[in-house]
Amino acid sequence: MPFDGRLLAGVSVLAAVVEGGSFVRAAEALGMSASGVSRAVSRLESRVGVRLIDRTTRSLTLSDEGRRFYEQVGPMLAGIEEAAVDASGSLSAVRGRLRVNLDPFFSRLVLAERLGVFLDRYPDLSLELITRDRIGDLVADGIDVAMRFGEPPTSSLVSRKVLETRILTVAAPAYLARHGRPKRPIELARHACIQFLNPHTARPFDWEFHKGHKVLPVKTTGRLLLNDVGALLKACAAGAGVAQVMAMGADELLHQGRLIELFPEWSGEMFPLYALYPSKRHPSAKVKAFIDFVLQTLH
Repeated sequence: MPFDGRLLAGVSVLAAVVEGGSFVRAAEALGMSASGVSRAVSRLESRVGVRLIDRTTRSLTLSDEGRRFYEQVGPMLAGIEEAAVDASGSLSAVRGRLRVNLDPFFSRLVLAERLGVFLDRYPDLSLELITRDRIGDLVADGIDVAMRFGEPPTSSLVSRKVLETRILTVAAPAYLARHGRPKRPIELARHACIQFLNPHTARPFDWEFHKGHKVLPVKTTGRLLLNDVGALLKACAAGAGVAQVMAMGADELLHQGRLIELFPEWSGEMFPLYALYPSKRHPSAKVKAFIDFVLQTLH
């Protein structure tokens, strides 16, 4: 299939549809009509010989073939954009729209109040945050970068560790006054332990305690199972039981005395935060700027 300007134009329209999530948004971004965008995508599909987008009355999603196609051409389009920016003498320009997929806890309790500083730093950039419990399909959803806690799943995504936070075992003073303070992790077997759901396994996280190279697993039970970190912290601070939490989100409650850390000598377990983006190339300037901002903010 010969390459020409019409093919490149069709690919550019497809990218706008993926990033915008609809023909209407793509049309607004490109200065075209929605029907013109639809025709351009149809012409591209005829050109490559496969359906690239599955259309319903309510949504547009990349087909399996479309996803593979976009994963291949997306980095090429990014390269063309970088070359154009380079030619203009501003390779590091941070502009356009940045779509970020965030863990709800990280967005609400850690990053939200700092976003104004990021936007002030880059006046030519618009930021769209999507908070989800699961990472989803970054390519099909038109996401530039995602931030997720835990080891990343094996995939074609590029992952970069941003930080590690300690896992703490905590309880409220009111709970400890009623039930006593455990002196050793093994004593948690007789305490009410708030369980947290692992979204990847649909089972509660196992409780472990780390001291140097020593790992101590402890079987815990509890009648309260949660899948929201904010709710976990509030329930624990209200005296519902003992919980294992990330130090990053519990600092203020600990400082205020609303939570008390148990077994500080067994708090060596670390939980990572990763940035993930759907490209095997270097991240775009806007993605790199966001990752760098998070690094600067949290260190």
